[in-house]
Amino acid sequence: MKIESRRKIVAGNWKMNLDLTEAAEWLAEVDAGLRSDKCDVLVFPSFIFLGDLMDMYEGEQILFGAQNCSNKESGAYTGEVSAAQLASVGVEYVIVGHSERREHFGETNQMLKEKIQRALKNEITPIFCCGEPLEVRNANKQLEYVKQQLEESLLGFSAAAIAEIIVAYEPVWAIGTGLNATPEQAQEMHAFIRAEIAAKYSPDIAAQVPILYGGSCKPDNAKALFSCADVDGGLIGGASLNAKDFLKIIQAV
Repeated sequence: MKIESRRKIVAGNWKMNLDLTEAAEWLAEVDAGLRSDKCDVLVFPSFIFLGDLMDMYEGEQILFGAQNCSNKESGAYTGEVSAAQLASVGVEYVIVGHSERREHFGETNQMLKEKIQRALKNEITPIFCCGEPLEVRNANKQLEYVKQQLEESLLGFSAAAIAEIIVAYEPVWAIGTGLNATPEQAQEMHAFIRAEIAAKYSPDIAAQVPILYGGSCKPDNAKALFSCADVDGGLIGGASLNAKDFLKIIQAV
């Protein structure tokens, strides 16, 4: 099941949280609480029980993805998981380049380009993350920073490939810091990303690409963010761990 172009998307990235029992309870509660087809709902559990959750889930409202994949096709890379392995268990989405992967694991723009290649080769939709840290925002260099991320990781692919990719803007300075991007700041960057895609390919291609907001989206600011013209939903971190909060964010669509 693939996401339609420019539908609203609410994706929950659990990071290294929840055990299998907690995850199963979350799925049951969210599935029971979904009452709208206005957006597509994705969830990204830990690798260790991704397959188990996919097997036990009997509903059709929630789609599953992986939080990461290797930039290598296969081989002696202990602890890594390949895109081909993900595809073999039915995974259709993968997060690529989350700010925490860049910061804590040294992932480069070139590595992320390779991850996107692996995902697309295996018919997995990448959610490509980009965004600036606080010092870049304070220097008013955020547009140049994100443009470099796009150019080095994303904008070398074919138009057909770009149409299969989801982008997530993560203002790194607004993740777990207590700071929040305003709807105006989010819209400015989302519009900039879409304009960069349009300049490289075409306005029609750019209009097909969903761009999600990924910086501390919560029930109290989701509606304002999702109302922005170029914000097509959210990649939700901490607020996705609580089923009730996650449902409120979905309802904000």
